[in-house]
Amino acid sequence: MNQRRSNIEIIADMLRVGENGAGKTEIMYSANMSYSQLQKYLSFLLSHGLISKVAVGNPVVTYHVTDKGEKLLKNINNIMEILEFSNENRSWF
Repeated sequence: MNQRRSNIEIIADMLRVGENGAGKTEIMYSANMSYSQLQKYLSFLLSHGLISKVAVGNPVVTYHVTDKGEKLLKNINNIMEILEFSNENRSWF
């Protein structure tokens, strides 16, 4: 069964990609999202201090996970592990 990801899953995917720094295109493809989704979620993550925007050159920009974002990602991973959440038992939701 092919179900949609939750907002939390999308955020976690984006944070994972940004752990080593990534540009918009890399985040978009790695997190499997559309450009409009990317814009919406990047704005959210930036405004909450979960990622930071780093200018590497002109016009090259990368996004890096902040300490706050790392903490959130660890918490999400812990919750998923506690709930034994995986693709196999997504039918619970």
